[in-house]
Amino acid sequence: MPLADPLPTVSPVIPMRAQTVIAAAVALCLVAAAAWMIAAGGFSGGLVDHDDPPEPIVRFTLNINSAGIVELSQLPGLGPATAQAILTHRDAYGPFASFEAILDVPGIGDATLAKIRPYLRPIRKLQTLAPAADLPTDPQPVAATENAP
Repeated sequence: MPLADPLPTVSPVIPMRAQTVIAAAVALCLVAAAAWMIAAGGFSGGLVDHDDPPEPIVRFTLNINSAGIVELSQLPGLGPATAQAILTHRDAYGPFASFEAILDVPGIGDATLAKIRPYLRPIRKLQTLAPAADLPTDPQPVAATENAP
């Protein structure tokens, strides 16, 4: 009795010619990725280390006398609690007349002021209101029009 063929022949899922083309395409992609890594400075430290990224260079400025809690919280070294302390101080004592007046806020010292100062717009001198004697005391009544209901 003849023995049966132990392994039947199976045709490949991808034809041999296509396998050669796919292998060449994968090799080309690997060479291109290696070339990009060398061009980007991957072997010389030019790529960013995800564990220790560089400090972002995002510059913005804000007016300390009109900024809200969200804007103040974005300043380096300030969190929501210190931002709220600035708002509370500003509400209680009025706008800051100078950068040094910010030191009166609890929780802000010289080091914190030095960190946030580059982000602050210059504080303009406050304009004083006209004295009450210069204001009219008796406003003129508005005359009624003929078509008024």
